[in-house]
Amino acid sequence: MHQFEKLKIWQKGMDIAEKVYKISAELPYDERFNLISQIKRCAVSIPSNIAEGSGRNSKKEFVQFLGIANGSSFELITQLMLLQRLNLIQEERIKQLITDIVEVCNMNFALQRSLSQPAIQS
Repeated sequence: MHQFEKLKIWQKGMDIAEKVYKISAELPYDERFNLISQIKRCAVSIPSNIAEGSGRNSKKEFVQFLGIANGSSFELITQLMLLQRLNLIQEERIKQLITDIVEVCNMNFALQRSLSQPAIQS
């Protein structure tokens, strides 16, 4: 359906995943099987579901995968906030990342709306 590599939302999702991996390297080693593993899975899920949805056979399926990507975005925000509440990371380290995730969510909702609108016949 789309060349997902050209989608800005996918590119931004990849940037988020990269940042999460870098932040994960700074977290305590004993969290590697808990929060570290979880935030990495969520971060990778965002661009992965955008890519998978773009390769599906219909706009409806694409919208479904965008919804999954949005769910992963909100899950990731929650986990980053938990890291902060547990004093495992300072707010300054994740503030911009959360802003980036919210931006991807907004892009995602807009893309879902545009894909859900009926095509205009000429």
